[in-house]
Amino acid sequence: MTAKAGNAKASATVPIYREKVLNEKKLQEVDSLWKEFETPEKANKIVKLKHFEKFQDTTEALAASTALVEGKLSKNLKKILKKIVAKDAHEQLAVADAKLGGVIKEKLNLSCIHSPMVTELMRGIRSQVEGLITGLPSREMAAMCLGLAHSLSRYKLKFSPDKVDTMIIQAISLLDDLDKELNNYIMRCREWYGWHFPELGKIITDNLMYCKCVRKVGEY
Repeated sequence: MTAKAGNAKASATVPIYREKVLNEKKLQEVDSLWKEFETPEKANKIVKLKHFEKFQDTTEALAASTALVEGKLSKNLKKILKKIVAKDAHEQLAVADAKLGGVIKEKLNLSCIHSPMVTELMRGIRSQVEGLITGLPSREMAAMCLGLAHSLSRYKLKFSPDKVDTMIIQAISLLDDLDKELNNYIMRCREWYGWHFPELGKIITDNLMYCKCVRKVGEY
């Protein structure tokens, strides 16, 4: 049995949920596993929703999301794993993040699995999540995903120690790259056009004016 508990970028009130695999043989065909999730009907033949629990508010969802991004167990997820998954401790728990799987195994002594098969399985579940979780309107799902994504982005920016320096460094680096490219272009322009009109390089020293003259004079 493989299961999924939680989604790091779900939404403000989207649940922590657990899926049970119904047909484990299909999971062995990793390259063609996506075919089993082409439609909600096919997806429901592979996995089945076992547990569904909403976040109380955006703050709680953000806390759970940031914990998952950092490879940590949130309080809600830990509580659910103890109550729900611990009953099936003899079975395996499929986890998309290997680091998180290590934490779960260490703290809860649950057998976790992370592999290309799990990655494809998670991708398939995300693609058909609206069909697997009944009673959740697609518009509401999209709005909640967007809201949580914005909150998570603001959190990352707020707690980044070099959030201001990063932008300045990137801007300076971009200017340096542009200067190097422009210098390369003007050098090639002077070198190649010098074969046609060598005197022009001594007459005009300004690079921009030189290029304008080359464009104007051409091959005459």
